[in-house]
Amino acid sequence: MKNKQTKFRVLITGGDSGGHIYPLMAVVAELQTLASNQAVDLEVRYAGTYGAFKQYIEENDVRVQKIAGSKMRRYFSPMNFVNIPKFAWSIMQALWKIYWFMPNVVFSKGGVGSLPVVLVARFYRIPVVVHESDAIPGLNNRISAKFADTIAVSFSKAGEYLQGKNIVLTGGPVRKYLLSEDVSKERAKGFFGFKTDEPLILVLGGSQGAQQINDLILDTLKELLNFSQVFHQTGKTNYEAVLSEAQVALKGLSEPIKDRYKAMDYFEKDLRLALRAADLVISRAGAGFIFEIAAFGAPSLLIPLSGSANNHQEANAIEYQKAGATIVMEPNNLLPHLFVENVKNLLNNPTELEKMKQGAISFYKPTAASNLAEIVLKYK
Repeated sequence: MKNKQTKFRVLITGGDSGGHIYPLMAVVAELQTLASNQAVDLEVRYAGTYGAFKQYIEENDVRVQKIAGSKMRRYFSPMNFVNIPKFAWSIMQALWKIYWFMPNVVFSKGGVGSLPVVLVARFYRIPVVVHESDAIPGLNNRISAKFADTIAVSFSKAGEYLQGKNIVLTGGPVRKYLLSEDVSKERAKGFFGFKTDEPLILVLGGSQGAQQINDLILDTLKELLNFSQVFHQTGKTNYEAVLSEAQVALKGLSEPIKDRYKAMDYFEKDLRLALRAADLVISRAGAGFIFEIAAFGAPSLLIPLSGSANNHQEANAIEYQKAGATIVMEPNNLLPHLFVENVKNLLNNPTELEKMKQGAISFYKPTAASNLAEIVLKYK
C-alpha cells in the first residue's frame, strides 16, 4: 500500500530584486527535490513584493501573492509619513492572506515587503526561518531576526549583528541551473564570438546595471582593448545609451579591435556561460554576485556600490577579499588609470589569478541551498 503523503506548506518572502528572488528560488528547487524524495506533499507560496520577477517565481511552481512594500528608514524623511500607513496596510494584507494559507513555516530573505509577513507569522505562531545574504544585515532582517526560530547567514560577520540567536553559517545559495553543465573556457568564449586564446573581462552590473561601472568601462575602453576582450553587461535600462557611447569611444579604432568589445543588456540563461568564459570578472559587491562568481572560481575585481544600505556592499567585498579571491576598489578612489593598471597587472599574472581562483573555490559553499532547504523542511 502506498504511503500517504504529508501536506507541508511553505511561505517564502523577500524583496523585489534578483538579490532576494534568485536565492529564494535556489532554495525552493532544493525543497522540491527533498520533498519528493521524502514523500512530502509540498506547496510553496510567495508573499511580498516581486518587481519584475513574478513570472520567474511562478515558473518555479510557486503561487505569488502581493504584499505592499514599505521602506523602513532610520532617519527623518517625508516618505516615512507615506510608508507608515503603507506598512499598516501590508500588515492587514498579510493577516488575511496568511490566515487562508496557514503555512507550516515562513522562510524570509529580508527586503521590502518581507517584514509584515514575518510579524504576522509570529502572531499566528508560525515558525520563521530568516536568511541574511549580506555581511551587514539590513533593517528588515535585523527586526525579523528577533522573531525568528532559526537565522542563517551567508557571511559569518553578519552574526556579530544578530547575537544571541540560533545562527547557522550556510553561505549564499546559488541557482542550480548555473552549474548544470561543465563547459570549457574556450568553448564558452567561442559561444559568444570571442577569441579563445585572448583574455576576457566580464563586466556585471545586475538587471538594472551599475552606472558607475558602466561609465568606468566606457572611459577606459580603448586602454582595456589594448590587452583584453571585454564582455559588458550594461543593465536593461542602460543598454542603448551604453551602445551609443561605446561607438564614440571606439571611433577610429580598427575593426579587429572593435570586435574585442561586446555588450549585453542582461544575462538570463547565458550567465553560466559568461562566467565560464571570463578570465576576470568586474562587478558590484552584492552578495548574490559574490557567491555566483565564487561558484565558478572566477578571479574578480569588486567595486562596491556607493551608498548601499549600511554600506553592506563594501563589507561583503572586504569579507570576500579576506579569502584571497578578489581585489576591492573603493568607488571614491576609483581613478581610471589605476583601474586599468590593476586589471592589466592581474591578467598578466597567471599565478595571482590561480591564487584568486582557489580563494573563490574555498569561499563558495556548494551545499548552501540544500542546507537551507533542510532547515526549512525540519518544521514539517
